[in-house]
Amino acid sequence: MKNVAQKMFTSGGRAKVWRTFVVLLVITLAATVINLGAEFNKGADWVKTRTGIPVPHVIVIPFHLGLDLLGGTQLTYQADVSAIPVADRTSAVEGVRDVIERRVNAFGVAEPNIQTNYSGGKPFVLVELAGVKDAEKAIKMIGETPLLEFKEKSPDARKLTKEEEAQIKKYNTEAEKKVKVVMEKIKKGENIANLTATYSDDADSKAKGGDIGWVTSDNNPTVAGIAAKLAVGKTSDAVKFTKGYEIVKLDEKKAKTDPFNNQPEREVKASHLLICFKDVEGCDSGLTKDEARSKIEKIKKEATIKNFSELVKKNSTEPGARNSGGSLGWFSAGKMVAEFEKAVFAGKKGEIIGPIETQFGYHLIYKEDERQISEFKVRHLFIKTMSATDIVGEQTDWKNTELTGKNLKSAVVTTNQVDMTPQVSLEFDEQGAKLFADVTGRNINKQVAIFLDGYSISSPTVNEKIPNGKAVINGRFSAQEAKVLAQRLNAGALPVPINLVNQQLVGATLGAKSVQDSVKAGLIGFVLVAVFMLLFYRLPGLLAVIALMIYVSFSLAIFKLGWISLITLFMINAGQVTITLAGMAGFIMSIGVAVDANILIFARMREEMANGRPFSLAIEEGFRRAWPSIRDSNSMTLLTCIILMMTTAGVVKGFAVTLFIGVVVSMFTAIFVTRTLLKLIPENILSKWSFLISSSKK
Repeated sequence: MKNVAQKMFTSGGRAKVWRTFVVLLVITLAATVINLGAEFNKGADWVKTRTGIPVPHVIVIPFHLGLDLLGGTQLTYQADVSAIPVADRTSAVEGVRDVIERRVNAFGVAEPNIQTNYSGGKPFVLVELAGVKDAEKAIKMIGETPLLEFKEKSPDARKLTKEEEAQIKKYNTEAEKKVKVVMEKIKKGENIANLTATYSDDADSKAKGGDIGWVTSDNNPTVAGIAAKLAVGKTSDAVKFTKGYEIVKLDEKKAKTDPFNNQPEREVKASHLLICFKDVEGCDSGLTKDEARSKIEKIKKEATIKNFSELVKKNSTEPGARNSGGSLGWFSAGKMVAEFEKAVFAGKKGEIIGPIETQFGYHLIYKEDERQISEFKVRHLFIKTMSATDIVGEQTDWKNTELTGKNLKSAVVTTNQVDMTPQVSLEFDEQGAKLFADVTGRNINKQVAIFLDGYSISSPTVNEKIPNGKAVINGRFSAQEAKVLAQRLNAGALPVPINLVNQQLVGATLGAKSVQDSVKAGLIGFVLVAVFMLLFYRLPGLLAVIALMIYVSFSLAIFKLGWISLITLFMINAGQVTITLAGMAGFIMSIGVAVDANILIFARMREEMANGRPFSLAIEEGFRRAWPSIRDSNSMTLLTCIILMMTTAGVVKGFAVTLFIGVVVSMFTAIFVTRTLLKLIPENILSKWSFLISSSKK
């Protein structure tokens, strides 16, 4: 045994140890870059500025934070299973959970937590959306399936009679007179609140003196647009819209604040130039990722504010960019993908930002303007006008066919080859293909309209019968609108109705302070463990501390990447690791677990050396004799974590996941990293400096 151990320290054995060390070093450096991506990119920029040597940037990967640390929206739905047989109710509720998860994923939420539970015998679905501020948009995405209808010309469509036309004209003349009377009274000093009771046609607000509370450009763009031009206390002239006249009085005005940090919300106006590459779905630029990066960097060198629009029209791979010049108009936080939004909001007005990499490719962004979002507390007086729709109803020119969205097999975003605009291509199931063939067959040289949620979005003329069950929606969408529509159509219908029974906006109540406290606790624990190892085990203890630092780096990198969770097969969210406060506790606890194996090994090594064995043999014996204890203790911990991951959810599962990963990584660092570092120490040095090995007395 002694000879075997000593062979490890021969030239051949040491060469193998050094190869292992180099591999570990490369992995450690990679993990460090993953953990410190932003700092690495800053360093790369510094090197390029000082030396002119280009250093490639790395993708900055964020941690996936849970609801308790990031804040967000929590929604509780009750599933109505009254019409479902008792034996099928559990699977129906699980089906609801699956459909909601698909819709939430389409909404672009990172790390949603969606779980089912029962209370009082009733099934509920709890949806936690970390970081989501627009709760109403989330509710709409979850609770509604797009109503897709195909309609044909109705033979019953009729025109207004002369009497009906006269009725509309008379009504609108009276409305104009009413407007004049109201405006005269307002000019004489009468309060709009008093006039609403007599003149307003808005039944909901007239009893409250026209008060409609706080409005923004998002929830009431018509009234907010008028209010934005008023001084506080002033009343507008009558402004005519499609449905009538609006008269608005501005009572108060304030900056809209973010509910999570109480800071004023902003919106920006921007344009962008996109260069996609082969790995991006739907991209036909023919460029590799490196070629796309090189091209956009070359474009940036010649880009100015004056020529940006022309460069977009000439180079951008975004559908429709030739017409739009890459303009995105005004948008607020939460409207764009995270990387794009972070860059544009951090940039300066008038600056060309980028290149920025997103899921769509590389972007150059021209930040044209920025402003604060305002909220307006208003009263309004609405005077209705009449149109043909009030008499004959909406969409009377069309009648329903049997073909609807339930016959849809798939929906994908494609590009119109004529004008290069985005469109949504539909493929129907077998029954839908037959229905579509019938509809197109009887409407050759006639229009067939596609309605989405009650609105006509496309009315193409049928040139010939279409037997293959394929159709196209080309409603002049932006690329993002087309993508969202396709995702919503593919999400499918809910198996049972759901009712929203509770909605709450969850602030990051644990948030920054809890993260700081947890990091502080982790650092204290790490320091105490390091001091203990150095005092009791000296040089091996120092190597164990180095291994522990490597352990921390590996674990944090895995939390960011999340791919290791795939081996457990218990993670719901595509292998990602969501960090909650409980998960941080599991990680901090795993620091103590990580050093257990080293303590067992070093204790056995110290005993072997006390019995006169050489250091090389003591290493082998220490690892061999300590392994059964390490294996058994960690196996029990891992088994417990697996049970918790399989049977629990929420914070308990978060704790189990991080502890599981921590234990697996700790076994790796103890067995491979510490052992490799020990074997790198020349034995002739140890013979001269034996007091570095152990503090025990012989």
